[in-house]
Amino acid sequence: MTKLETLNKYFGYSSFRPAQETLIDAQLAGRDVLGVMPTGAGKSICFQIPALMLSGATLVVSPLISLMKDQVAQLRRGDIPVAFINSSLTVKQYQEVLRRTRTGQYKIIYVAPERLETEDFVNFALSTEISLIAIDEAHCVSQWGQDFRPSYLRIKDFVDKLNKRPVMGAFTATATADVKEDIVRLLGLHNPLSLTTGFDRPNLYFGVEKPKNKRVRFHQMIAERSDLCGVVYCATRKTVDMVCAELRRKGISASRYHAGLESTERQLNQDDFISNRVSVIVATNAFGMGIDKPDVRYVIHYNMPKNLESYYQEAGRAGRDGKPSECILLFSDEDIRTAEYLIKDSGNNIELTEKQQRNVRYRDEKRLDKMIRYCEVESCLRQYMLRYFGEKQKGRCGNCSNCNRPDWWTIFKQRFLSQ
Repeated sequence: MTKLETLNKYFGYSSFRPAQETLIDAQLAGRDVLGVMPTGAGKSICFQIPALMLSGATLVVSPLISLMKDQVAQLRRGDIPVAFINSSLTVKQYQEVLRRTRTGQYKIIYVAPERLETEDFVNFALSTEISLIAIDEAHCVSQWGQDFRPSYLRIKDFVDKLNKRPVMGAFTATATADVKEDIVRLLGLHNPLSLTTGFDRPNLYFGVEKPKNKRVRFHQMIAERSDLCGVVYCATRKTVDMVCAELRRKGISASRYHAGLESTERQLNQDDFISNRVSVIVATNAFGMGIDKPDVRYVIHYNMPKNLESYYQEAGRAGRDGKPSECILLFSDEDIRTAEYLIKDSGNNIELTEKQQRNVRYRDEKRLDKMIRYCEVESCLRQYMLRYFGEKQKGRCGNCSNCNRPDWWTIFKQRFLSQ
């Protein structure tokens, strides 16, 4: 089958989105790639199509069990021969996945980066044809990235052990210039085709509000959007539970999602949201990766995230169908204190050396400063965000709360000269 026939058979599309075909062609030709594509741009297809067309198996390195399960379930619905390997499998199930992959029954295997360090998995890879290694959420390899994972640093060691080096593809939704350089260097990509599709999503309205009473304003906003589907992000599990309970008491069909819930409840709540049985899901940043729900009309951040990378990725889950949608952040001074606490708390990672911990803490604090600046800046929000990711925009966007705010002369005329 051709790549277009493969796309149509397994995914139901008749054409590729911008950049997808270029990245696919490079991998099929044996070239490494780095794809930086915003949420909703179809990153996964960029490695799934080559995986189905190349002769051997493809390993997809993914950082979260929940993300693996979601993507594998979605692919299986399309009759794609895929499986995952993580700590949720029994030994018997794990051995069966390896056996089926060796015999060509599975074309795509999702694995956690830590799995690549185990002796039995290395032995499996040495005795199996691995045509492609795709690294999802590739920014995790960089200490400049917002989700640094030391285990990602050891992916290159695994590749170096293989009898034959596979094609490598690295993919992420958010990466500054520093992070992109780290991805290429630390993963050992060979002369990769590097493609960034652009971060601007013109259909998204970006807004920052600083209400005197956040709760009152939040519930007003939800009431105004009662017939729409939305995601509400909170900084902590406790806040998720509180906000969800309040919405339910007001008669809103709301559900919750965070890592503190049993996996069965998380899956049920996620399915209810995707199937429109509830209109609002209140969640921590644990929700969203791999979720393909195109009709989310608004994303409200009840709390400020720790960095712009996270904010952009979470807000970008709105309007994936290209229709006008809103991304609104409710900002307060308390959010700064919460973010500072979360950064301090996340610094105690036993996988990191003291020096690495200091570096991560320093960079997290720098990213937080940029996030606070976004909430306080008076210029165009979209322009500020695009500049952070290394892009330029001429003039004001006309589709953010700062651009739509009347200037002082307009306010003066309305108040005093029109009487």
